[in-house]
Amino acid sequence: MSEPLASQEHGRELLKGNHQPHLILGVWGWPVKAASPEKSYHSFKSIEFLKGTKISAWKMTLLNIKSEAWAYSLITLGTEMLSSFFSFYYMKLFLEVYKISELAFYQSQVILMIWNILTDLSGYFHMSSQNDCCLSYRCSLLGALLHAVAFLLPWFPWKHYRESDWLTGLQLVVSLCAFDSTHTWVQQAQCRLFAETSPRHESRLQLTRINQVASLVGSTSILFCGLISHNMEILPNFQAIAVLIAFLALISFYSGMFHMRRFEFQRIPEENFLSESEQELAGTSVILLMRQILPQRNLYLFLIMNFFQVFHLTFFSNFMMIFVDNLIPNKALSSSVRSIMYGAGFICPQCLVLLGQSWLKTYGYYKVILLSFCLEGAAALVMLLLGQEHYFCLAVYLTVIMVIVHTSFCLFNLPVADMVDADLLKCKRQSSLSLMVSVINALFTRSAQSLAPILILSKLSQHGYRELTSRTLLDLQDSMFGLVCVISLGIATVQILTWSSFSISKRRDCPGMV
Repeated sequence: MSEPLASQEHGRELLKGNHQPHLILGVWGWPVKAASPEKSYHSFKSIEFLKGTKISAWKMTLLNIKSEAWAYSLITLGTEMLSSFFSFYYMKLFLEVYKISELAFYQSQVILMIWNILTDLSGYFHMSSQNDCCLSYRCSLLGALLHAVAFLLPWFPWKHYRESDWLTGLQLVVSLCAFDSTHTWVQQAQCRLFAETSPRHESRLQLTRINQVASLVGSTSILFCGLISHNMEILPNFQAIAVLIAFLALISFYSGMFHMRRFEFQRIPEENFLSESEQELAGTSVILLMRQILPQRNLYLFLIMNFFQVFHLTFFSNFMMIFVDNLIPNKALSSSVRSIMYGAGFICPQCLVLLGQSWLKTYGYYKVILLSFCLEGAAALVMLLLGQEHYFCLAVYLTVIMVIVHTSFCLFNLPVADMVDADLLKCKRQSSLSLMVSVINALFTRSAQSLAPILILSKLSQHGYRELTSRTLLDLQDSMFGLVCVISLGIATVQILTWSSFSISKRRDCPGMV
């Protein structure tokens, strides 16, 4: 599961001066349509009329910017707390605590893959329509409540499980699909409110900065849970922390949405969610549009690179604890140090995004992303040469790789925006195909979220992971060490070759906030 990224494209689109209606990619890669600044301006004028005030739209924005920023960031805080916690802990829970069978695990991941495809396609057709009733204030509150409930589904067994109990597979399927759907629901409402309550460039940049800080705070859920539950060794403590996180996230959701409700308004008949040109575009054959987009060289290069990035990110997020438990003895690395190590994998990327603005201003996102791939490959090669006996170096390596993968992934919305702009100019379209591009990206790359666990578990099972004995332990450790080094080295090599051929943006074109 990915960590989620919705806020980062807001600043990117604004910095480019692109006034086309733009797309926001959620944590799961699902596209959320946002209204253009021009539409948002008229929306504010509608609020002014409904409230009977004489305050102009831009003054109203300035007066409410603090409350607005807090509201949006509180929703981000809740989603980050839940998503990072869920993606990091669910794998070890079902494999080592619930003892799910391999077949049931593979089936659940395949079902999730199909569910994601259906979600992406339904999302495309929904956003291409004018129906936005599910984004109302009351429905947003319902979505937040269901998201917190869905988050709790995996952490409590539905009965006392025997090994390979069929019910564990059903619980995993329900948990994954429910969490994915409700997460999309909350993000969709959040991103729509962002666009329609922040029409000004300055207010959106301020929201983006504060939102990054909220993501940083939310990612600390991994650290505190690890310290209190001793990295899931004390299951009751772990479950109690999960309930507390769900409760805090729900309070965060409701607090943010309560502040946001002041911006709710009834859309005037003349003002549709999509412009006339977009409505005509939505009615055009999807296959025809895909035939126009897919042959573009930069798009399929980006899809290849992004697929491996999602695979890499899922690989470390889901299996980090399992690798560390088997490769590094408890004597070499205490439980508290492990917790700090796990927490750093989620906290440090947010810090780097916040502190790395000068690098982006100076070098642009193209060189920064390329540098991250080179660092991944170099670190993997060095660790492979050192060997698995150097436990401290191995711990540092795993943390650094996870941080680099998370950080570079935060920048991936920037080339998407460039590709949309390039297609708009090349094909001389009246409106951009940002929705279509993002749906194609999600359809192609989200499958990596399911393929990564299937392939890794299959490889580990061949070396005795599910039936661990003293004889198979060394073989399993060699296999795990080879995976964490060879996969990182191989993915970095493919991404360097692919990204080097990406030709849209090899310039310093990313000033300011991501």
